[in-house]
Amino acid sequence: MTEDGLPFFVYGTLLPGERNHDRFLTGRVRGQCPAVLPGALLYHGPGYPYAVEGPGEVRGALVTAAPGAYGELLAVLDELEGYLGPGHPRNLYERVARPVVPRPDGPHRAGDRADPDGPARPVRAWVYLAGAAVTRSLRTGGTPVPGGDWLARHPRPGPGTP
Repeated sequence: MTEDGLPFFVYGTLLPGERNHDRFLTGRVRGQCPAVLPGALLYHGPGYPYAVEGPGEVRGALVTAAPGAYGELLAVLDELEGYLGPGHPRNLYERVARPVVPRPDGPHRAGDRADPDGPARPVRAWVYLAGAAVTRSLRTGGTPVPGGDWLARHPRPGPGTP
């Protein structure tokens, strides 16, 4: 099975309302819906999270590239995530294909919209997991994000709040 054209599972600063969503996804995305990555744990990083393989799940969104935007989206996400190539020792994140469970009828957050072609069963998607060195560090001294939900890590500011 080819992995060209896979959707992306995002779980941190690329989620709607977070700082990198508009900068990297607007104009490059056809649709997004809530989703869960099984078999993974979420850890706090320096202003952004890391997912690592483990006994849990990570909540996020399944993102589908807009027509003609796939190559550009892949390139900008690889750069953002510090991905230099499969198994590269300096990878901040490793881009891997994993099964993700879309939740198109689940609770939506601001900015979510269902992908009209989105399946209700698990699909393979690109996921950026912590690179090998980062994973080792997180497993020995990292701080887990409760429930695997980056958006629930702390109350979000309301209108007019700094």
